[in-house]
Amino acid sequence: MSSIRVQPNRSVLSWALQRAPANLTAKFRQLNKWLSGEAQPTLRQLEAFARAVAVPLGYFFLDAPPVESIPIPHFRTLPDAPDQPASADLLETVRVMEQRQSWMREYLIERGDKPLTFVGSASIYDAPAQVAQEIRRTLGIDAKWAASQRTWSEALRALRTRAESVGILVVISSIVGNNARRRLSVDEFRGFVLVDEYAPLVFINGADGKAAQMFTLAHELAHVWLGRSAAFDLRALQPARDEVEEACNRIAAEFLVPTAAFMEVWPQVQADADRFQKLARYFKVSEIVAARRALDLKVIARDAFLRFYEAYRAQQRAKRPSASGGDFFATQNLRLSRRFGEAVARAVQEGSLTYREAYRLTGLHGAAFDKYVAHLLGGNA
Repeated sequence: MSSIRVQPNRSVLSWALQRAPANLTAKFRQLNKWLSGEAQPTLRQLEAFARAVAVPLGYFFLDAPPVESIPIPHFRTLPDAPDQPASADLLETVRVMEQRQSWMREYLIERGDKPLTFVGSASIYDAPAQVAQEIRRTLGIDAKWAASQRTWSEALRALRTRAESVGILVVISSIVGNNARRRLSVDEFRGFVLVDEYAPLVFINGADGKAAQMFTLAHELAHVWLGRSAAFDLRALQPARDEVEEACNRIAAEFLVPTAAFMEVWPQVQADADRFQKLARYFKVSEIVAARRALDLKVIARDAFLRFYEAYRAQQRAKRPSASGGDFFATQNLRLSRRFGEAVARAVQEGSLTYREAYRLTGLHGAAFDKYVAHLLGGNA
């Protein structure tokens, strides 16, 4: 049966190809002929193509391509660039996170938890420093919290832990689910936020650098406090031309690099050639964030910032990306959110959630799931 030729809708083929992460003509040599109608794929070939472009097989027999759209605003920093539909990778990632958030919300409500009062508690018209201070107060940290952390990674982990401790699900991943072949693009999005009064969820694109992830998380916390869901790319860590995005960036900047603390440190480093590096190490942010903050606070001129920005970009392009690593438990706590993982583990143990449903929610199956649950319920960090 697999050798039977089938006639897929050519417009759907073309639509699926546009969503594909890479040029597939090398793998599917007859693809151009399928698109022109000169040849027809076998059922097996069409099944392989469907897997490659992450499209259900049945879609290819529809009368027209399906209309897919991301269910939250997708803000792009370059407003004059042509609109591009969300990729299959982003769409699927948002869909999976929505499923997990929905389950978590119901679980918390059934358990008798109350809504989180900080969700949507701020306005875009509030002073950024005021909102940033309220975020720190809720998280139980002060304005100089990052200075006590040794590295960006430790600061990011500390902030993630504090956010989860107050009820925010924090997910960091560079791939779709557990599929290492489907890598997420930083050019498309650095992160997204799904606001909910019981289970707000923030997703950070793990393909980004640690220091950039720190700014993304701060930006996402601002979204939670403003009560606005969104996805964003934050090119050069700059927001789209939208009042919510601009407010979130101002709040994030004040949260990570408070004006008072910056002005206290600046006189000590302003004459140094590596001043932005020193600021970055002190505040545990990227050098770009440090330089941009200096520009925002008018202690450097715009041309000085632009010169530094171009030099920094050239330096980063010259660096080869390092391979990701880490143990099984640490990886799953990032990809799932430890808070979410613990809730699923408890629900399975209590018998309120079936193993089959738990496998679907976590993407872990059999021994891998059992190993993860035993680790969580055993109280390991």
